[in-house]
Amino acid sequence: MTKKSKSSEGASFLGASGAELFDRILQEEGVEVLFGFPGGMVLPIFDRLYSSPIKFVLSRHEQGAAHMADGYARSTGRTGVVIATSGPGATNIVTGLANAHMDSVPMVAFTGQVRSALIGNDAFQEADITGICRPITKHTCLVKRVEDLGRAMKEAFYIARTGRPGPVLVDIPIDVSTSKLAQEPNLQIALPGYKPRISGHIRQIKLAAEAINASKRPVLYVGGGVIIAGASEALRELAHKGKLPVTTTLMGLGAVDEADPLAMQMLGMHGSATANYAVQDSDCIIAVGARFDDRVTGNTATFAPKAKIIHIDIDPASISKNIKVDIPVVGDAKDSLERIIEFIQPVDRSPWLEQIAQWKKRYPFTYEANGNIKPQEVIDTVAKLTDHDAIVATGVGQHQMWAAQFYKWRKPRQAIISGGLGTMGFGVPAAIGAQFGNPGKTVIDIDGDGSFTMTMVEVITAVRYDQPVKWIVLDNDYLGMVRQWQEMFYGRRYSATPHPCPEFKAIAEGFGARGISIRDRAELADGLNEALRHPGPVVVDVKVEPEENVFPMVPAGKSLHEMELGKLA
Repeated sequence: MTKKSKSSEGASFLGASGAELFDRILQEEGVEVLFGFPGGMVLPIFDRLYSSPIKFVLSRHEQGAAHMADGYARSTGRTGVVIATSGPGATNIVTGLANAHMDSVPMVAFTGQVRSALIGNDAFQEADITGICRPITKHTCLVKRVEDLGRAMKEAFYIARTGRPGPVLVDIPIDVSTSKLAQEPNLQIALPGYKPRISGHIRQIKLAAEAINASKRPVLYVGGGVIIAGASEALRELAHKGKLPVTTTLMGLGAVDEADPLAMQMLGMHGSATANYAVQDSDCIIAVGARFDDRVTGNTATFAPKAKIIHIDIDPASISKNIKVDIPVVGDAKDSLERIIEFIQPVDRSPWLEQIAQWKKRYPFTYEANGNIKPQEVIDTVAKLTDHDAIVATGVGQHQMWAAQFYKWRKPRQAIISGGLGTMGFGVPAAIGAQFGNPGKTVIDIDGDGSFTMTMVEVITAVRYDQPVKWIVLDNDYLGMVRQWQEMFYGRRYSATPHPCPEFKAIAEGFGARGISIRDRAELADGLNEALRHPGPVVVDVKVEPEENVFPMVPAGKSLHEMELGKLA
């Protein structure tokens, strides 16, 4: 990092206000879009943004802005940026930051703060946002002097995007925004204790390759770290060279082309029976950029009982955190995979691949297209109409699992999904952020009525900025995933899960979007095609089977091989 105290263009910062410095540092960091909501403690910054080349997107709620920044980051690989005022403005982005933190999304959040002299006095709209967010961010910082603002911002972007990415929060008192620089600021990044390891140790790389070569029933278990690292091509090369079957987590969807014969689709609680059986019978698990989440492992005591476990991850704190591993490789996924490939030898694994092919044939994801429209049927139709090529966001619930199962993902950064935190309402604004980051591409949010209604006001944002997002609402008048648990484990006592919905078509039209209502199977393909061809934002309300369930399902406390198959049995 340069030691100069001027901008990279050589212009002086002398005499600039904190707000001017803020704008110029954002431009130096390559920020093109800023999501957020104004307020009193960020007025000096917004006054400067009035004439900035950076595009500001006004959300209808700060949580929506945070999820937009998240969707932008996931779909582009660039750092998402959000800004909010102090107090409730700042606390409204907390869920968005926690969501990004759980899924390792690079984001920088800027919040306004009351004047420095008032901090700690319970001033109007004061909140200790750095304290609140410390456990749910990668780093937080309260800027106390205008001279420190530029360096704090530079460090925030660096921390957010390097190592295991994550959200960083910078809190800026209003007097820091208005103060003038009496001298050139020091913009040099100074983080002596922060040194992410990129290259895995060669000894561990060789040990991993030796274990893979010696295995007869290997499984590549792939998480979101592969996508974050841009390692999908290396992963696919390794899989084909080693004849290694691949399963992904929810965050890893798209890391491997699911049309590939080696792909077993997602594993875990609602993963494919093939992937779950394969993991339990495997003699070598190669986990890459995954963290052995409880929704993946099931009962940790019986997870992959026959397997030697290799774990490749850039975060040393993730190694052996949930599952004890035999061969740890701490390093960047792309670098590690490319180096392991060199040592992989050809091995005949045809019996293992034949077993997997039999499982695939016996236990495919399926549904019965009779009676009411099936939610899986909607996703299947969307996938075919978009040739599996759209960027697809989801909310959280049954629809999310069906999207993971039935869209048949082909490429990285295609699935914009809340994983670790499981944030209902994520899909509506995240799709908008993804659309801003990918102009000209088809962006869809497959949502449930429960998730959609939480943040549907952000449809107004898409209308205002003419972003042609398509929201497809699987409307079953239930909070479906909770209802499924009540059906299976609570004697069908549907406490607080009936969810009667308003007329989404009318609401969409009131917001200024196109509204389409589908109530009959005969209308499905034409209605969805009409939505996809429309040049602007569209909300499609599809009434689906109210009590359809997601299968397979691994009940809480059970092992992966103890999944309930439902209609798949």
